[in-house]
Amino acid sequence: MTSRLRELRKARGLTLAELAARCAPPTTAVTIGRLETGMRKLSVPWLERLAAALGVEPADLLPGGSVASVPVAALLGRDGPVAPAAALSLPPPIPGGNTIALMVQASAGDYRAGDTLWLDQLPPESFPEAINTDVLVPRPVGRFAFGRLAAIEGQRLQILPPAPGSRQVIVTDPPWIGRVATLVRRL
Repeated sequence: MTSRLRELRKARGLTLAELAARCAPPTTAVTIGRLETGMRKLSVPWLERLAAALGVEPADLLPGGSVASVPVAALLGRDGPVAPAAALSLPPPIPGGNTIALMVQASAGDYRAGDTLWLDQLPPESFPEAINTDVLVPRPVGRFAFGRLAAIEGQRLQILPPAPGSRQVIVTDPPWIGRVATLVRRL
């Protein structure tokens, strides 16, 4: 059975191993690869398991599923845009189960007013994965810190705000952080 498994996995920016780890129970990257290529049968239980891991409906994994695709008009390289050798399409971005959003109201650093940021919410044991990336960190009394996670020292997170000349912010023992994963910008 042909499926849209590879297309949806790549649209989420997941490797075979990452998708395998998200499955409940976890499986192997080799198994995911075989399911993608059709070397292993994509049964209804597998459809349900993979759909849950990707945060989509099982029907979305089937050709003609409910997730619309966007045709790729050109590929941009060093020599400028060129037409693809074969017809290509991409699914629109779909937030995962642990996605939260941040709306930019005023320009700050690389972000412009009107941008929307999709963030992966991470538990404390995953904080080291976010070092040197932009993060949203909850602070007491409904406040937040946003900026580059520069370092972690014990329970203390060092955040560099995006505005030039801003002072480093220290947040101690936050329950979670949101790592910027996707920037949505209207032109």
